[in-house]
Amino acid sequence: MPSFFPMWVVVTHFLNLFFMLLLFRSGFEVLSAFPKLYWHDDTPPGREWARLSKKAFGADSRKPWSSLDEEESWSPLVALPGRKNLGLGRHWHFMSIQFWILTGAVYLVMVFVTGYWHYLVPAHWSLVPDSIRSIGAYLQFELPAKIPGEPFEPAQKLAYFIVIFIMAPLQIASGAAMSPSVLARFPWYGRLFGGKQGARSVHFLLMCAFAAFTVLHVAMVVIHGVPKEFAAIVLGDPGGNRRLALGIGLAGLFAILLLHVAITWFSLRYRRRTQRLLGHMVNPFERVLSRTFTSRQHFGRGDISPYFRVNGYPPPGDDYQALAESDFRDYRLSVGGLVEHPLDLSLEQLRALGEQSQVTKHNCIQGWTAVAEWGGVPLARIVDEVRPSPQARHVVFYAMDDKGLTEGDGRYGFFYGTIPIHLADNPQTLLALEMNGAPLPVEHGAPLRLRLETQLGFKMVKWVTAIEFVADVTDIGQGMGGWREDQQFYANAAGI
Repeated sequence: MPSFFPMWVVVTHFLNLFFMLLLFRSGFEVLSAFPKLYWHDDTPPGREWARLSKKAFGADSRKPWSSLDEEESWSPLVALPGRKNLGLGRHWHFMSIQFWILTGAVYLVMVFVTGYWHYLVPAHWSLVPDSIRSIGAYLQFELPAKIPGEPFEPAQKLAYFIVIFIMAPLQIASGAAMSPSVLARFPWYGRLFGGKQGARSVHFLLMCAFAAFTVLHVAMVVIHGVPKEFAAIVLGDPGGNRRLALGIGLAGLFAILLLHVAITWFSLRYRRRTQRLLGHMVNPFERVLSRTFTSRQHFGRGDISPYFRVNGYPPPGDDYQALAESDFRDYRLSVGGLVEHPLDLSLEQLRALGEQSQVTKHNCIQGWTAVAEWGGVPLARIVDEVRPSPQARHVVFYAMDDKGLTEGDGRYGFFYGTIPIHLADNPQTLLALEMNGAPLPVEHGAPLRLRLETQLGFKMVKWVTAIEFVADVTDIGQGMGGWREDQQFYANAAGI
């Protein structure tokens, strides 16, 4: 049998604490963008099972509202980095999850290589009633006896088994079930959780369970005696120097606290630098997902959501208003850049290229979902017509809405978005002209919007006025690949 507290357990225990705290805080930042939880993917306002906000919006509200109005600004004491920084919160979350999974993988390898699994995996169903008796002993302010020859009493062993072999894998699996690329390619996978919203709710409840376990774990350390427990946790030796263990342990906890203060301050003070630094670790994984998975969604009309949220307000300018009042008869789509045959198309000419329809699920970066039918022209048809040059590696979509007028918050400029050119060939990448069998509504991007069914909603540019094929995106806008990426520090790849 292995030693009770080998040093690899000590190291992975410390790393797990550090990364779990990063995940909790960055997870709160992600949750703050849409602090409502559902069990069904329609996400109608007022039907959530949990709402962590005082804001309430109705589907029949007389006053127009956007899903951005539902966002909360939580304190940096709770969220990482806090203060409505969803883009940076996602960067921290997806960076941390990679290292948390790596730490867990190393731990599991060592568990089975060294035989430590004997201390964690129940050998008999009798552990369940034994655990109940152990809990009863704690409730009577008594310390239950440990399992003979093992470091834990029955309730501890059962709790560790549940956390390591059930909760942790389920947390990873439910996280994957929120990826638009994964859900688009494997619709059946999302159904295992009842849809993305079910996975999101499970993910949240598991986070609460991990938090509760952490509180109880700390309580057990106090109950069993801090100096003795610190000697085992920090030095790997229950009989070790307790003053040394206490000093090292408290210093380690203080270091974690200082690191969190430092990264929060740095993230809020140097947001662009944080975006770039974390992007080196996060973006490659997102790009692989975006490139690898092709949408295979085939919902039926019966799956269409009765309510579909609006994200952002329509362009307020006189030019757009005049176009809308004339049913966009004078609208022209300009397509150019690194192409052999630039185009200038009316809506009728665009339709003449060939239309298709699809019923798909929209995944907003805030967290809400809805299903709708979209009709329009596959972007691949445009690619075939204009014949991009070999140097063209990105497609830029320019919109009519000036975000300085429609959003404010110190942001400015006309909205735009970019995608790598390979996404243009996805069979469900669409220039949408219709929604649910009717002309595209103004609030949803009329007369033309982009649909990218493997990506998050912010990539699906609305009110499109022009398309450009380019070799590089660094000289467009602020060079990050899109207005949200420029102004709100989102990742350019949006497959998760």
